[in-house]
Amino acid sequence: MKNNLFSIKALFVLLILLVSFSCKEEKQPNEEKLRMEKILAAHDEVMPKMGTIGKLIGKLEPMVDTTAIGKQYEVAILDLKEGYNLMMDWMKGFGDRFDSDEIMGNKTLADEKKAWLIEEEEKVNIMRNKIINSIKNAEELLNKTN
Repeated sequence: MKNNLFSIKALFVLLILLVSFSCKEEKQPNEEKLRMEKILAAHDEVMPKMGTIGKLIGKLEPMVDTTAIGKQYEVAILDLKEGYNLMMDWMKGFGDRFDSDEIMGNKTLADEKKAWLIEEEEKVNIMRNKIINSIKNAEELLNKTN
């Protein structure tokens, strides 16, 4: 009888522990956390390049004119500005969609936000590629004229 009572109490305590742990807010599963980390890494890779964009625009603007090469400088400026604007728009949109606990992986994402995370990964990669390519193209154009 004593062993049965002890077993019932132990089972009851175990049940309470399981319920209490399952009621706590869970952290993001690994897949979501890894996707969030990739997104942040892509942002962190190109964010320092915002100053480079400004410097390149400053070098290219005086070279714009009506000649064919002058028009190439103008196109390069527009590409750089597009990359810059993509960064600013992406950061605002991302910040509007996710709070800091979600970004840091401390909160499980709702189904809608899981879908948004996939969208944001696509957007950040487009933005990253635009910035890298526009800088590369502008630098190559400037190197041709020097």
